[in-house]
Amino acid sequence: MTKALNGGVTANGTGFDGVEWNILGQQYFPKAVSETTFAFEANSAPGQHVPVHIHPTQDEFILVQEGTLDLKLDGEWTKAGPGDLVRMPMGVPHGYFNKSDKPVRALFWVSPMGKLKDLFEALHDLQDVEKVVELSAQHDVEFLPPEASE
Repeated sequence: MTKALNGGVTANGTGFDGVEWNILGQQYFPKAVSETTFAFEANSAPGQHVPVHIHPTQDEFILVQEGTLDLKLDGEWTKAGPGDLVRMPMGVPHGYFNKSDKPVRALFWVSPMGKLKDLFEALHDLQDVEKVVELSAQHDVEFLPPEASE
């Protein structure tokens, strides 16, 4: 694990150290990695989503860069568009959904990093949804039952 934040620029369309992850069809690029924070770009095609889940030990943020996200935050639906910042305190259930007909590009970050980078590495190219949920629980991300995302 990278303990201190390295200074510099992570170029647009790339990940830190050239890394890219495919997580259930969504494209993720790590942008900054340290013990205190983990930032990544997520690219979601129309219809893609991450169901409602909880990070019990991390605050999470989303800065929407392109497109519109539908979000379920603490049981309530809302939308975020370009330039909007979404704040999700630790322990608050949240999920994001691209319900539009256009791609969404957003910068996400969590603080502290915790086990999230390790989780993304474990999920890369994995297609078994049950295994994704199991591995997520082992890395401090708790998915709620499917009805929480309705």
